Amino acid sequence: MPELPEVETTRRRLEPLLLGQRLLEIHHQDPRRYRHTQKAQGQMVESLLRRGKFLLFPLSGGLEMVVHLGMTGGFRLQKTPHTRVAFRLEQGELFFHDPRRFGRIWVVEKGDYREIPLLSRLGPEPLSEAFRFPEFWEGLRRSGKPLKGLLLDQRLAAGVGNIYADEALFRARLSPFRRGRELREEEAQRLFLALKEVLAEATAQGGSTLSDRTYQQPDGLPGGFQERHAVYGRAGLPCPLCGTPVARGVVAGRGTHFCPRCQA
Repeated sequence: MPELPEVETTRRRLEPLLLGQRLLEIHHQDPRRYRHTQKAQGQMVESLLRRGKFLLFPLSGGLEMVVHLGMTGGFRLQKTPHTRVAFRLEQGELFFHDPRRFGRIWVVEKGDYREIPLLSRLGPEPLSEAFRFPEFWEGLRRSGKPLKGLLLDQRLAAGVGNIYADEALFRARLSPFRRGRELREEEAQRLFLALKEVLAEATAQGGSTLSDRTYQQPDGLPGGFQERHAVYGRAGLPCPLCGTPVARGVVAGRGTHFCPRCQA
């Protein structure tokens, strides 16, 4: 599933294409997944924002289009066999591509997220000044959940998913199975800094394009951070620090990659 770096990269690539453009027509055949899109027709895109893994498009007329890419969703400049939504703009077209159909689009009154409860419950953005260690540390201390599950929960930090939780825990040298309340303050500091570092580096690299190539930038280019993965998707390969084979387990129902020697 696209995570913060992939969604932020998508936002940055779309901004010069959509900012100030009017959405003339929006075509699809699935009003259950793509809700109230007729309200956006004729409205102008005023800005492009991101919150966690959600894209936010404030529109004229007091409206807002909210997009969640799901597992395989993304925008393309050309129509594909898996195009689900087509946007006709004043200048050109844009297509929402989603092979597995888990992506969602809502058009709502600005800031009215009653149909999207997760969006209202998100924690701070980890690359913003709102992400502060005291609150992060307190959230860890209050929880008996495994660290991997806590990072995926979205309340400690918005936008973190499977890839970057694994990579941040590796950099912090912490086992994904450790409980939040078990950490010492110094260990929590390592995780806080590792999370920011990994997400910033991945965003600068355009995110991660895995072997299935489901994530691509709107122009079709892949991300580049997959070349820097230390543990994610590398089960059985040597740890880049100690050479021990990377292990794979399950935490919070998700496949989890870690070095059994480096991550205590």
